Amino acid sequence: MCFPTSGWETIPASELLDEERFDGFKKGQYYPVNIGEVFASKYQVVGKLGFGVTSTVWLARDLEGHRYVTLKVYIRDEDNAEEYQIYNYLKEHKSSHPGYAHVRTALDLFTIPRNGGDHHCLVQQPMWESFRHLLYRNPTHRFTEDLLKAGIMQIFLALDYLHTECKLVHTDIKSDNILQEIADSSILEAFTKAEMDSPSPRKFVKSAPVYASRRFELPKIFGRAVLSDFGSAVRGDEKQDHDAQPNVYRSPEVMLMTEWSYPIDIWNVGVMIWDLFEGKHMFYGNDPDGKGYSTRAHLAEVIGLIGPPPLDMIMRGKRSHELFNEDGKWKQDIAIPQTGGLEQSEEFLEGRNKEVFLNFMRGMLQWRPEDRKTAKELLKDPWLNEQIE
Repeated sequence: MCFPTSGWETIPASELLDEERFDGFKKGQYYPVNIGEVFASKYQVVGKLGFGVTSTVWLARDLEGHRYVTLKVYIRDEDNAEEYQIYNYLKEHKSSHPGYAHVRTALDLFTIPRNGGDHHCLVQQPMWESFRHLLYRNPTHRFTEDLLKAGIMQIFLALDYLHTECKLVHTDIKSDNILQEIADSSILEAFTKAEMDSPSPRKFVKSAPVYASRRFELPKIFGRAVLSDFGSAVRGDEKQDHDAQPNVYRSPEVMLMTEWSYPIDIWNVGVMIWDLFEGKHMFYGNDPDGKGYSTRAHLAEVIGLIGPPPLDMIMRGKRSHELFNEDGKWKQDIAIPQTGGLEQSEEFLEGRNKEVFLNFMRGMLQWRPEDRKTAKELLKDPWLNEQIE
């Protein structure tokens, strides 16, 4: 493919564009990808899909396989080697497990050599946007019951595969990291045509190009939900007790600093369901001292919603003495919010359907990790599997 050599808008030097705002860019850690460039002798870059602190993401054409792929081009920084290795590990663990199709894997991995440090590159199947984008495109900013059930079933399939076959804990489950497979390939062709007809705005910083990202159109049909982004994943069969998870999704064992494993992902899914279905976070953790998020404010909210933790759970935590007395009483000077529990917090269901839904939620929202249901058990939950009047 020959891409236009003129006809694009040049962004003013004074206007920061995409990854330009990050320190890594200022330090020259990003690879200066050009639209039309060919990598590994077979992947031709079509356009820019997005950017982050550790990488830029591009739609490309696999000239050998005659298909579209995405290229995730990492900055030159060894911190990203772990995610790259996990994708390599998943690539080697092809499986007939039904959850395998719901985990985003690598099609190929290669390195772009460069003076001053090489760049890892991950080749993956293109995906449409995330559950978070789907929420924002919906006028109500919440999923329907049917969409929630279908999405969550697929995430539990992915987690059962990760937890049982790969022995991995994801640790970072949020709506940004659940993507939709592209079942309507016309949006890939439309993206390419748009780049040919109306080249992406761009600028040059010290002769390196920075392109504006372009979005896919809304597809006519959606494909499978796929769990992605393994940058924080760790082994579940090894001892873990470091801080993990996005703030509002942190599990009790992470907050109290006890050992943790697969059940933190289950807690994480339970809390995320409120974002998708209730249109609000389950927990915020905003400290009354005005300094933003704190563990004590978050724990106070958890106690307000599901009751106090069992004493044996408190005894396990390295941080528990800061938060609870020896007899398990809360000792921080933050009031426990009187929320009326899960029943009051859930605002959209009624009668028997609400009752069965809240039982499903309680299978995930348990203080003790060993009391939470596994992904495999949750897949069989009545609320996900039955039409309840």
